[in-house]
Amino acid sequence: MKAVTIKEAGGPEVLEWTEVEDPAPGAGEVVVDVVASALNRADVMQRMGLYPLPKGASPYPGLEVSGRISAIGQGVSGWQLGDEVCALLTGGGYAQKVAVPAGQLFTIPKGIGLAEAAALPEAVATVWSNIVMTAGLKEGETFLVHGGAGGVGTFAIQIAKALGARVVTTVGGPQKAARAQDLGADLTINYRTQDFTEHGPYDVILDVVGGQYLERNIRSLATDGRLTVIGLQDGLEGNLNLAELVFRRLSVHGTTLRTRPAEQKAAIVAAAQEKVWPMIENGAVQLIIDQTLPMAEAAQAHRLMETGQHTGKILLVND
Repeated sequence: MKAVTIKEAGGPEVLEWTEVEDPAPGAGEVVVDVVASALNRADVMQRMGLYPLPKGASPYPGLEVSGRISAIGQGVSGWQLGDEVCALLTGGGYAQKVAVPAGQLFTIPKGIGLAEAAALPEAVATVWSNIVMTAGLKEGETFLVHGGAGGVGTFAIQIAKALGARVVTTVGGPQKAARAQDLGADLTINYRTQDFTEHGPYDVILDVVGGQYLERNIRSLATDGRLTVIGLQDGLEGNLNLAELVFRRLSVHGTTLRTRPAEQKAAIVAAAQEKVWPMIENGAVQLIIDQTLPMAEAAQAHRLMETGQHTGKILLVND
């Protein structure tokens, strides 16, 4: 088979579409013939040498795919050869085939095409596990997501709105603000010209930025507020006022989906399918796909992501 390999840490040009060995399913795994994969910020960080791989992870980038089951390992039940699925991965999605633990498989939501379903697993699992399973977002609360036009942000806006929250998001300009409003955002804040702390307090914040956003996030939380940090685009360090945490009973969670144990991922996948798939099937949550490129053009897809001009997900499709 072919896969996208990383020659060395560097820019998009280090990505190569090349021949590699076919995967074989281990116990509890299936092999999926990949129809499509989708880009995530972690793929870019991995390519740049800034994201150490979890133990046992595939060296090829790609955290989600859609496709058809072509081989089934020992101990797998409930799935058959030829089943159409999408899947959450620890890596290896930029390829023609990938081995996946059966607990990380989703069915395809009704009304969603097989290729476009590749946009679902990572973002939906990330949003549901963080804003509901970790932060406990409830109806009537105010929710802030940073980067509302991105792959995670577009789902976070819609899922939080479907849960009955008031939704606020930061975006990078008027076009992205309009798109976020179309998706259900009650308020959009241009992070280039406005300060999101002036529009709080927020009960729950989902932060994909990190760094110096930490102090402002804490300052703008409501009493008993919850912050989940899932990205480090602004750096690894920020200021934390412990007195604010103690006296306003605030919670700060740092999470990553990729390094969680398989049993935790399986629980997240099951919960996300149970709760979010109905939202997708009834139209409350839409897939936002910016562009679709051939898998062999992964380097160009990475260049597009790094411009920050996209809205929603970027797909890579096999012939």
